Amino acid sequence: MRYMICKNMEILPENIQRTDLLRFIEKHDIQRITFHYVGLDGQLKDLVIPLHSKAYTEHILASGERVDGSSLFKGIVPTVGSDLYVVPYYPSAFINPFDPESLDFMCRYVDSTYARALYCPDNILHWQEERLKKEKKYELWAFGELEFYLLGDPQKIVYDAPPQSGYQASTPFSPYQHVLQEMVQIASDITGLVKYGHSEVGFIPVVVSNNPKIQGKVAAQYEIELLPAPATRAADALILAKWVVRNVASKHGLLVTFAPKIADGNAGTGMHFHLEIHRNGINEIQVGDSLSSLALQCIGGLCDYAPTLSAFGNTIPSSYFRLVPHQEAPTQIYWGDLNRSALIRLPLGWTKGEDLATIINPSINESYSTKEVRQTIEFRSPDGSAFIHLLLAGIIQAFYTTFTDPERYLKIAETTYVSPQQADVSETFKYLPKSCHEAASFLNKERQRYAGGIPDTVIDWLITYLESHHDAHLQENLDMLSPEEGIEKRLEIMHQDFHIR
Repeated sequence: MRYMICKNMEILPENIQRTDLLRFIEKHDIQRITFHYVGLDGQLKDLVIPLHSKAYTEHILASGERVDGSSLFKGIVPTVGSDLYVVPYYPSAFINPFDPESLDFMCRYVDSTYARALYCPDNILHWQEERLKKEKKYELWAFGELEFYLLGDPQKIVYDAPPQSGYQASTPFSPYQHVLQEMVQIASDITGLVKYGHSEVGFIPVVVSNNPKIQGKVAAQYEIELLPAPATRAADALILAKWVVRNVASKHGLLVTFAPKIADGNAGTGMHFHLEIHRNGINEIQVGDSLSSLALQCIGGLCDYAPTLSAFGNTIPSSYFRLVPHQEAPTQIYWGDLNRSALIRLPLGWTKGEDLATIINPSINESYSTKEVRQTIEFRSPDGSAFIHLLLAGIIQAFYTTFTDPERYLKIAETTYVSPQQADVSETFKYLPKSCHEAASFLNKERQRYAGGIPDTVIDWLITYLESHHDAHLQENLDMLSPEEGIEKRLEIMHQDFHIR
């Protein structure tokens, strides 16, 4: 079933009109509209609206609805004068795969002045996109790698996979492959932005936990990788993909977690972001078969901003259990080609053309070429606790700043590069934060970096949120415990945020 209604109507999403939606609702006997929107906590929220008449339907589509801003944006919006409007974004319309009588929309927040609300993450990202486009003539395109563990009944697992060996395993060694297939298809149908899905490295035969819902489960790790899109659409797609994953998992009686770490000695769960810089519809990361100076400039910006970006991308104590040496996760600020331990990695990008099929199939007599440039910059520190819209807004800020002094950022890129032949990484490279407290401290000291991009009220809220974890001396306190006590405490910390965002 095709859930994106623009596909059903064979119309470009940006061209959808209210009359198109009304005709679709009548033709398909839609009974409800569901509004989706992201709160300050990064969680998807829903408002279910029954449809009584065509006039009422038109009213809802045009006017949106009121919601309580003080509940959605605690710590920023006071209870006095707290109402906000949520207004549907028409290009996002899709039939709810879990309620086929509902037409669903991602929404945007509007305040009492009839303007986009200043403190809402999706609006912040929208403004950052518009500023980069208007003032520098560039667009950030992005896509995320959504990693997660599925947890189920070990008695139903016939083929155990060895620990740390699940990468792209096939059935029956990938026990929930059928569930993944359903997730991939539905997420693709409602966003149009899914590249593929596969099993990941992690496989835990028996999860140990004080939480009875988790204790004794088997856990298999999976990934859904998306396709590049303008930043706000990319963020919405990731949020909706998470929603799909949770709903499909629940349908099959499985638990799912995007938490960055659920067991020592097993793969952590990241949310790597691939980044492209577009101008006039062209990805300018690459020139010919080489990396462009623009790409190097932006890499320098990411390296310079990395400590503060941790405040948006690594937001719970167990985030820093994942960012440890020898786990294909970054700990220092450097970049390199293909290097999965680097903060920034340049993956293979079809730099010499895309007609690889002729190498494998020499008898074919047709060729293939495309103007598409698929080289990306991969930013590897974020995890499933990331505030997705704010993180992408922060990345745009980093890129935007580099245009003020390109030579400085080219120099940073030059001095932070690690070649594939370099066996040991220099201790002189700066380290990423090692706790939420340290990330908050970096953000507080360098908050002026985000001036004009992310409001002070949001920065203040985020610092308070990070500091509320009280993890400044967490590692020292863990080191003082006996080995058994240390393991138990680490598991408690990992699992307290099992359902993070």
